[in-house]
Amino acid sequence: MSSSQLFIVLAILAIVSPTISATDYIVGDDKGWTINVDYQAWAQGKLFYVGDNLVFNYPEGAHSVLKVNGTGFQECAAPAGTVALTSGQDVINLATPGRKWYICGVAKHCEVGPQKLFITVMPAASYAPSPSPTTSAATTRAVNGARFGWTIIVIGILGMLI
Repeated sequence: MSSSQLFIVLAILAIVSPTISATDYIVGDDKGWTINVDYQAWAQGKLFYVGDNLVFNYPEGAHSVLKVNGTGFQECAAPAGTVALTSGQDVINLATPGRKWYICGVAKHCEVGPQKLFITVMPAASYAPSPSPTTSAATTRAVNGARFGWTIIVIGILGMLI
């Protein structure tokens, strides 16, 4: 294999491999981001890794998503300058490991709802286990199926280049 072909193969793998292992987590599964849902119970048993995404689904205008620190989570208060996500289909990429806190900034949803989520993000792994079965299992299988498709495409390209 020539050095230019090897470079192309490595470039393709560098671009595609992070997306192959990422998982999209629909926060709250079929209930979405709303009040009266136990988000800590939802998160329990799930393993979040760098590169994964949290997807917050809710009717636009009914809720918001604020990324806060531990104090903001406890007090249901966002630090000054925090930008609220309000699209109703907010996607947050988990780019760094560590503790992550999210709250709803609408009315008293965080305090009374309690519409808030705390997770711990693990460093990127070459293989991230599938989340435990929940009502989003079908969604996770669909996402994993798409990743499998990308893997087949990459293998096919490599086969053509070799």
